[in-house]
Amino acid sequence: MLKPINYLKFLLKSTNEHGVHSPFVFNYVTKCLYLKQKWDKVKSINILLKSIAYFNHKSIELYGKHDLKKTLEIHFPNMAIGRKPIDVVYTDELKIDTLKQLISEDKLHNNSMIFIHSIHQTPKKQQLWRNLIELPIITVSIDMFNCGVLFIRKEQVKEHFIIRI
Repeated sequence: MLKPINYLKFLLKSTNEHGVHSPFVFNYVTKCLYLKQKWDKVKSINILLKSIAYFNHKSIELYGKHDLKKTLEIHFPNMAIGRKPIDVVYTDELKIDTLKQLISEDKLHNNSMIFIHSIHQTPKKQQLWRNLIELPIITVSIDMFNCGVLFIRKEQVKEHFIIRI
C-alpha cells in the first residue's frame, strides 16, 4: 500500500522539463532522460545506462546486491569498475557514512553522480534519501520515483528536483 500512496504524492509534486530552471538539469532531462532509447528493461537501470552515455562517464563503483557488471561490460566495455576517481556510484542504499568516506578518500570529484535505486521502496529508504539531499556536498538532487540521482557540482546552487520521466 505504501508504494501507490508514495507514487500519488510524487505525481502531485513532480514536474517535467518545463518546471526546471537549471540549465544543467534541463539539458540532462531533455537530452538524456526523455530520450526514448531503451538500454534495459528495468527502468532505473535504463536511466543509469542513458546517464552514463550522456555524461560520458569512465568509472563506476557498485554497492549492494545487484548484478550490473555484465550489463556494463556489454554497453560500456571500457568502463572501469572500482577505479579512482569515481564518476558514478550505483547503489541500492547509500549510507551517509559511506558517502562521507568516499569524499574523505578523494574518490569522488566535482561532477560525480550518485545513483540510488528505489528511493521510495521503504520508509527507511525515503528517510535516507531525505538525509542525503540535505548534505552540503550534494548540490543537485533529482527524484525520479524509481530512482534518485545526486550530483556534486560546486559551481551550482543547491536545488532539489522531482521529475516525471
